[in-house]
Amino acid sequence: MSYVVRRLEFFFITLWAALTINFILPRVMPGNPGEAMLVRFHGRVSPQTIKNIEVAFGVNNDQNVFVQYLQYLGNTLHGDFGTSLTFFPSPVGDVIKQGLPWTVGLVGMATVIAFVLGTLLGMLSAWRRGGFLDAVLPPVFIVISAFPYFWLGLLVLLLFAITLGWFPVGFAYDLSDSINLSWSFAGQVIWHGFLPALTIVATSIGGWILTMRNTMITTLAEDYVKMARAKGLSPVRIMLMYAGRNAVLPNLTGFAMSLGFVISGAILVEIVFNYPGLGFMLLQAVNSEDFALMQTLFLLITVAVLVAVLAADFVTAWLDPRTREAG
Repeated sequence: MSYVVRRLEFFFITLWAALTINFILPRVMPGNPGEAMLVRFHGRVSPQTIKNIEVAFGVNNDQNVFVQYLQYLGNTLHGDFGTSLTFFPSPVGDVIKQGLPWTVGLVGMATVIAFVLGTLLGMLSAWRRGGFLDAVLPPVFIVISAFPYFWLGLLVLLLFAITLGWFPVGFAYDLSDSINLSWSFAGQVIWHGFLPALTIVATSIGGWILTMRNTMITTLAEDYVKMARAKGLSPVRIMLMYAGRNAVLPNLTGFAMSLGFVISGAILVEIVFNYPGLGFMLLQAVNSEDFALMQTLFLLITVAVLVAVLAADFVTAWLDPRTREAG
């Protein structure tokens, strides 16, 4: 119980610090949402309108900073993130709801697939150390992981979409169709998301294979693994339940961090495949000086990372009770 309390204390303190930094950063950055709106409408905005825009976007120089901070915390707790300048006059919450499912569905699933496949392949490589699998898989995927996202994305687009015509060139579904809950639409989403997901998996699986392989090799030399072999347990049980269960522990935090950063999207992949995710939305927010949207996206990334790391801590404590005492 004390372990859970310590983890939760760390979570809430870090969350408060992230909220505070998230409040300060837009106010020390150059630029102003009122001026950005003035440029957008080519100066056809009155000074009073600019002042109202600054108040609406939470950048009001006439108001005490501490009062602004309290209002910011209150609005955040109530889910009021302000108005988006990029997609004016839509609320930030509505804008994020449009891009969040696509990003989580694409980048999230690709990250999980890369971790599971990379962990299993790394485990097999270490188990058959020196064999064909160990000699081929780690070097090949490490080389592929060095390829930039955009380069590999353009390559698969050229080969599978343009040359062979097996997959669509981009976007998340057929533009002639509308979003609906049906098997045909789900098939469209999978069909359109296959190439960008393939790009993400191919460029990230190499790291999981290498780290799992190296950790697994060290774990196989432990006494409890030798004892399991001496007892005559099956190789599969030894590999999964004894060596693999402990070898995967150091990778869980890294996997949690990767899941947390899913919210930030994969900007280059989304640009190449014209995918409607949060990564490209964040780039638009930075270019438009959209403080409200930037703040909310940064906050979502922070909360997602904290929640993922907290979950990884609990899973690690469940798999290895010794960590409860160390925590």
